Amino acid sequence: QRRSLAPSQLAKRKAGDEEEEDRHPLTTRKKQKPVSETESGECYRSPFRKPLAQLTNRPHCLDSSQHEAFIRSILSKPFKVPIPNYKGPLGLRALGIKRAGLRSPLHDPFEEGALVLYEPPLLSAHDQLKIDKDKAPVHVVVDPVLSHVLRPHQREGVKFLWDCVTSRRIPGSHGCIMADEMGLGKTLQCITLMWTLLRQSPDCKPEIEKAMVVSPSSLVRNWYNEVEKWLGGRIQPLAIDGGSKEEIDRKLVGFMNQRGLRVPSPILIISYETFRLHAEALQKGSVGLVICDEGHRLKNSENQTYQALNSLNTPRRVLISGTPIQNDLLEYFSLVHFVNSGILGTAQEFKRHFEIPILKGRDADASEAERHKGEERLKELISIVNRCLIRRTSDILSKYLPVKIEQVVCCRLTPLQAELYKNFLKQAKPVEELKEGKISVSSLSSITSLKKLCNHPALIHDKCVEEEEGFMGVLDLFPAGYSTKSVEPQLSGKMLVLDYILAVTKSTSNDKVVLVSNYTQTLDLFEKLCRNRRYLYVRLDGTMSIKKRAKIVERFNSPSSPEFIFMLSSKAGGCGLNLIGANRLVMFDPDWNPANDEQAMARVWRDGQKKTCYIYRLLSTGTIEEKIFQRQTHKKALSSCVVDEEQDVERHFSLGELKELFTLNETTTSDTHDKIKCRRCVNGHQVRPPPEGSDCTSDLSQWNHCADKRGLQDSVLKAAWDAAVTFTFHHHSHEEQRGIP
Repeated sequence: QRRSLAPSQLAKRKAGDEEEEDRHPLTTRKKQKPVSETESGECYRSPFRKPLAQLTNRPHCLDSSQHEAFIRSILSKPFKVPIPNYKGPLGLRALGIKRAGLRSPLHDPFEEGALVLYEPPLLSAHDQLKIDKDKAPVHVVVDPVLSHVLRPHQREGVKFLWDCVTSRRIPGSHGCIMADEMGLGKTLQCITLMWTLLRQSPDCKPEIEKAMVVSPSSLVRNWYNEVEKWLGGRIQPLAIDGGSKEEIDRKLVGFMNQRGLRVPSPILIISYETFRLHAEALQKGSVGLVICDEGHRLKNSENQTYQALNSLNTPRRVLISGTPIQNDLLEYFSLVHFVNSGILGTAQEFKRHFEIPILKGRDADASEAERHKGEERLKELISIVNRCLIRRTSDILSKYLPVKIEQVVCCRLTPLQAELYKNFLKQAKPVEELKEGKISVSSLSSITSLKKLCNHPALIHDKCVEEEEGFMGVLDLFPAGYSTKSVEPQLSGKMLVLDYILAVTKSTSNDKVVLVSNYTQTLDLFEKLCRNRRYLYVRLDGTMSIKKRAKIVERFNSPSSPEFIFMLSSKAGGCGLNLIGANRLVMFDPDWNPANDEQAMARVWRDGQKKTCYIYRLLSTGTIEEKIFQRQTHKKALSSCVVDEEQDVERHFSLGELKELFTLNETTTSDTHDKIKCRRCVNGHQVRPPPEGSDCTSDLSQWNHCADKRGLQDSVLKAAWDAAVTFTFHHHSHEEQRGIP
């Protein structure tokens, strides 16, 4: 048995042994010597322990003056907590005992530059005595780490979002639409909202436990990087951008089962496709906040993604879309209905009360009564939606970004393209089907064929070989010995202009160029052209994996990267990418949806851009491409009225004119310019500058139209014009950066 070697215990045992020996002298002699005693009989004493000694020194007596001086010197230095800016209680506080006094906010609301989202109501002295200190509301203040980097318009946006999701703008509704144009920092504003809701509320506890971000698959990694960039190691998001079905289900179940004030991974970032496939796992619990990036994907309330998200158990919904109106008002209704169900009634009620009167009033052939009724219904719609929608245009960016010059270049068809175009219209006869009111598969196929022909005859060469409808007997029009294995820019008006633009840019500057097209076949032609000219390039389309996309974008944006051209499929990567490594962008063909073109054109003019940006929109003169561009203008005019609340937006086209798709106007320099009745041109020449202080961005009639190179501000286009006068030019530049009208 182990025995203590402490001196006090040894002394007790020694005294006890002596008493025992006195009682039983015979038996005690047989016992062994205690291990604690030495042979001399002395007790073991540890060298690390000093013996106790009685204090004999006593304080010497001081006279009263010395004593008073000594006490005053002590009291002249009160105790201070050695922590900078510490304002807590100074008294001792036992562990587990609740702190007395009023509750305090997480961050100081009176600090310089503090962004206060909620301020408790002021109380009189009498009310302060009666209030329950454990229930008193506190300030909600954005973390200074974020508030110090927010720009003024972003601070306003965060306040608006917080008011909406906490039901302070519309009682009973917790959703909103962030409709800022591209480049205004919507992602940062939403990260600030999530972080604030996850950490604090007026009730001195987190407002939500978990948040979910649903985005296109190409932006999942971008969201993860943005959260890491702005919040550092303060939070650990869970990003799901791949894996087996079992692995993804396991992660989602683990995320939904998290509970408590300190959830390990409170933010889930997931793609729309993955969400739709695994919606069942996410619908078993509740999520405090859902953010839908590129929310115009939810424009159709009948698709599976919309229904899966709508069935999610969450009241707080934020939808991010720089283009909430893309085609019609019913899609706009779907977005508003998703975030705040019922504020616009049912779809049938909305169509009858708002959509039909507004569209009739917007038609160029509308009567005065129809216009008046349309304007009334438009004002009513705006007054309802503005309570849950915030919209700022890219004018704001003029303070932070360099100038952007957007230019529409109308390129004449080559003789080969013109002959193929006219033959197609004669053989396919798509106009007759439209007159009969039929939109058949062949009509849609005709549109695609004409768009490809405008890009380059090589794209329809195989149809000519197989003599499909519209291309019978036209193979002889191609040059002798023609092969699609090599690209011949001189056979396409737009490709010829592109070839000049790239050559002049490469030889006169160190600028990089982004080439955007809707067709991967056109990207194939770009590749052939780059190989012929020995341009270094990278290509991003739907075949590239998500992880690889992020790597090539990062490499291209590096100033030391040798790549000159970035080829981009607008369908695969037009949204959300940041390509500030380039400052010139060529939009090679238009899309029916103006939002797709706007998204693609906004890739270079973003935060971090240091150079003047040039955007070239190439259109084939007098063809279906100009009709598509006019249709875009009509849709954007509707968006300007409803979303941007612009007044007196011009009614440029009637619906009848917009249906004239299958025509070819060979006598015009620009069919679009002819129809807008430009008030600044005479015989195709600009004769007067815009009025001082006017905004030339919202009205097509304010184009600078030049039939020669006078007025060209871009040296690249000037040089291209000198090389070959094959295109007419419509110029639009401004320092307010509003976008193509």
